[in-house]
Amino acid sequence: MTTSYKSYSEATYAGVLGKLIGVYLGRPVEGWPYESIEARFGAVDNYVHEALGMPLIVADDDISGTFGFYRAVEESDYADPLMPAHVGDAWLNAIIKDKTILWWGGLGRSTEHTAWLRLKAGIPAPDSGSIALNGPILAEQIGAQIFIDAFAMSCPGDPERATAMIRAAASVSHDGLAVDAAAFLGALEALAFDIRDLDQLLEAALPFARGMHLRNLIDDVRTICYGETDWRRARARLDEKHGYHRHAGPCPMATNHAATLMALFLGGDSFQRSVMIAASAGWDTDCNAGNVGCLNGIRLGLDAINAEADLRTPVADRMYVVTSDGGSCVTDAVLQTRRILRAAARYRGESVPPAAPRFGFEFRGSRQGFVYCPFVKQPHPALTLSNLNEISDENGLLLTYQNLTPNAPAAISTPVFLDFTELARNFSTIGSPTLYPTQSVEVGLRTFAAQNPRLRLYLLYYNQDDDLIRWNGDAYPLAEGDNLLRWNLPGLDGMPILRLGLELLPAQPQQAEVSAGRLAVTSLDWSGAPENFVQQGMLMRSIWNVTPHWLQAWVSSAENFAPDFKYTYCISHPTENGVVTLGTTDWRDYAVTSTLSFSLHQAGGLVIRTQGHRRYYAALFSGGNTLSLVRRINDDMHIIAQTPFEYEEERQYQVTLQAQGNALQVSIDGLTLLQTTDESRALPCGGAGFVIESGTMLADGFAVRRLTDEAPL
Repeated sequence: MTTSYKSYSEATYAGVLGKLIGVYLGRPVEGWPYESIEARFGAVDNYVHEALGMPLIVADDDISGTFGFYRAVEESDYADPLMPAHVGDAWLNAIIKDKTILWWGGLGRSTEHTAWLRLKAGIPAPDSGSIALNGPILAEQIGAQIFIDAFAMSCPGDPERATAMIRAAASVSHDGLAVDAAAFLGALEALAFDIRDLDQLLEAALPFARGMHLRNLIDDVRTICYGETDWRRARARLDEKHGYHRHAGPCPMATNHAATLMALFLGGDSFQRSVMIAASAGWDTDCNAGNVGCLNGIRLGLDAINAEADLRTPVADRMYVVTSDGGSCVTDAVLQTRRILRAAARYRGESVPPAAPRFGFEFRGSRQGFVYCPFVKQPHPALTLSNLNEISDENGLLLTYQNLTPNAPAAISTPVFLDFTELARNFSTIGSPTLYPTQSVEVGLRTFAAQNPRLRLYLLYYNQDDDLIRWNGDAYPLAEGDNLLRWNLPGLDGMPILRLGLELLPAQPQQAEVSAGRLAVTSLDWSGAPENFVQQGMLMRSIWNVTPHWLQAWVSSAENFAPDFKYTYCISHPTENGVVTLGTTDWRDYAVTSTLSFSLHQAGGLVIRTQGHRRYYAALFSGGNTLSLVRRINDDMHIIAQTPFEYEEERQYQVTLQAQGNALQVSIDGLTLLQTTDESRALPCGGAGFVIESGTMLADGFAVRRLTDEAPL
C-alpha cells in the first residue's frame, strides 16, 4: 500500500484531471458510429468541440455521477465499510427527476433511471439494481463502470477496499458482469498509485476479476491486442466478437469494458494515445475515454498528460457536477481532488489535510478555472498564465505581463455560476452560484519587484433583463512582496454573479505603458453566508419567460417553480418534499426570511442548511394549525420542536428561520414561536430555500442574513 500522502496526492489530481480530459475528448462524438468518427476526424487526438459548434466544458453523466454519487462517502460520515444503502441514499438526495445526472430513458430502458425508480418505490439497494428484479440485459450495462473513479482514488494502493466500495456503489443500479468489471477497473486504478508498468499492473489486478464472464473477456482482449500495433485492426477483431451487435441493450458493459482495456493495452505509456483510442473507437466514447484518462493519469502522472499535446490549458481544471446541491455544480479538479484526499486520509487513519483557501492552486500547473477573461476585450496578448509551483516550491497562479496600457489591460476570470451562452443543450445543467452579493472576497498576492501594476477585482453578473453587466471594484496599488486585499461585494439587487475577475492596470491611471513583470495570486477565498443577500421585487414580466437568469440561480426538485405576477416566487409540487434551494455548504450561521402564503397544501415552509434535497432543517406549516421545526436526513423526518399555530390559506406570513451553532429558531411576523437546539449537530452548514408538499406556496422575497463570524459548532 502507498504510505506517503505526498506520493498519492498529485497522482489523485492527475487522475481527476485525466478523467475530465477523457470525457471532454469523447463527449462530442458520443453516439457516433465508428465509421463516422473516422470519416470526419480520422482520430480524436485533441478536442473537436469547436468543429461541431459545441462548448468544451459540459455537464456530463460521467462527471456528475462520478463526483455526485461520491457524496455517499461524506454523507455516511466515511462509513467503513461503505454499504449499498449509503450510496442509495446519496442517489435519492442528489438526483432530481428529469434534471440531474442520469439518462432519463425510462423504466426498463435506462438502467440508472430504472434503479432510481426502484429506490423511489422503497426498494433498497442492492435489490434496486439486481438481475433478479431488472433482468440481465438492463443490469449489465456500462453505468457501473463510469461512476467508480472517485471511489477507487479514495483507496490508493488498497485494491481490497477499492473493490469493496465499488461493489457497494455499483450494485445500486447494476449486477453481474457490470459490477465485476467496475470493481476490476477500480482495482487497476487503486494499484496504479504504486505500479506504473502495465503488465505488472494487470497481473496484480487479475485476482480481483471475479466471474468467468469477466475473466474470459479480459483474456480475449489480451489475445487480440498481444503484439498488435494497429489499434484499428484490434478494434475490428474486438467488434466482431464483442461489438454491440452481440449484445442486447443500448450500452452493454462487455463491449465498453473491452474497449477500455484495448485503449489501455495499445496506448501503452502514452496518455494521449490511450485516450485517443478510447475516444475514436466508437461505442461509449466519453465513458471509455474518461475511465482510461483517469487510470493513466494516476499511473503515468501529470507530466504524461501534456507530453504530446497541450490537453490541460483548454480545460483549466473546469467542470460541472450537476446535483440537487446547486452550490457544488460549478467546481474544478482541485476542489474535487481535495474531497478524495480527505476521504483517503480518513480511511488510512492519517491526519486529514488542513483546510485550504478555495483557490490555493496547490497542484502543479493547476489553474482552478482561471482563464483569459472571455468578456474583456484584450487587443494584444499582455499576459501569460502559469503556476508558481512549476518553477519553485511555492504555489500560486502566476501572471506574467507586458505592455499594459489603460486601453489594453490584462484580465483573467473564473466562473462562479453557469454561463447560459455556453451550455450544451443535450444534457440538463442546473446549479447555483458559488459566490453571492454582499459576501467578502480576500485575495493574497505576491509581487517580485519594487514597481508593480495596480490590481482591480471585478464581477460579471446578470441583471433583471438578463443582460450581462460588469461591476468594478477599486484599483489597488501593489507593494513589493505579499499583499492581502479584501473586497466587500455590492448587493447587485440580488442578481446572480457569473464570473469573478482580476485585472492588471498601469501603476498610474495616465501611465502610457508598464514594462514586463510578474505577480502571483497565492490565494483567493470567501466563506460563510452573505451579509445581506436579498431577492425582492422580481416579478414575472412575461408568461413566455418563466426562467429568467435570476430564477435559474435556484435548483428545484419541486415540479413547478416560477416567478409570479404578484409575488416573487410560486412553488408547487403534487407530492411530498418539493424543495427549491440556493447557496453553498460554506453557509453556516445565518437567517433566512421570506413572506409566505399557502394555497392547497399538506405542508410547506422554509429550509436551511440544505445539503441536497433530502438533508435539511425546515420550518414547516402543516394542517392549518401546526408549526414544526424538523430535521430531515434522507427518510428520517425528526421533529425537533413543535407548537400549535392557527394559520389561514391565502394570507401572508413573514417567516424567519435561523441557525447559529446548534441553536435553531423560527419567528412568524416578528414573534419567536420555536427556539431550541439540535444536539446531533448533524447539519452544520448548507444552503437555503423552500419546501412544499402536495400543493402550492407563494413566496414574496427571500433574504439571507449572516449572523456571526462563524460561531464554532
